[in-house]
Amino acid sequence: MDVAGFRSRYPEFSDPAEYPDAMVQMHLTVAGMLLLEEVWGELMDMGHGLFVAHNMTIGRRNQQAGAVGGTPGEVTGPKTAKAVDKVSASYDTSAVTLADGGFWNATSYGVELLYWARLIGMGGRQL
Repeated sequence: MDVAGFRSRYPEFSDPAEYPDAMVQMHLTVAGMLLLEEVWGELMDMGHGLFVAHNMTIGRRNQQAGAVGGTPGEVTGPKTAKAVDKVSASYDTSAVTLADGGFWNATSYGVELLYWARLIGMGGRQL
């Protein structure tokens, strides 16, 4: 997979101003080093795409936090409750996260990557 292929598969990352080609390529390079083609086979592009999308999403969150005076890189978990005035809502994140998923549970892309990695049998070898 190359940068254009990634952007085609994941159009939500199509803006190079928000998601620079150099960052996409850097994550593609790391994915190529961590995800083994002999194990992923025909699912290799999907694995690479999910890996890049997960890391680009976290990078964007850090960038946005810094832009508003927050702390880039601050560790946060899935948002489980929100209140506005007298109305509040809470969510059961266990329904959409994976046990022992750690870092990968930080985005839906990471959850999907870990799901496939475990299904393929890669869990302990690469993640």
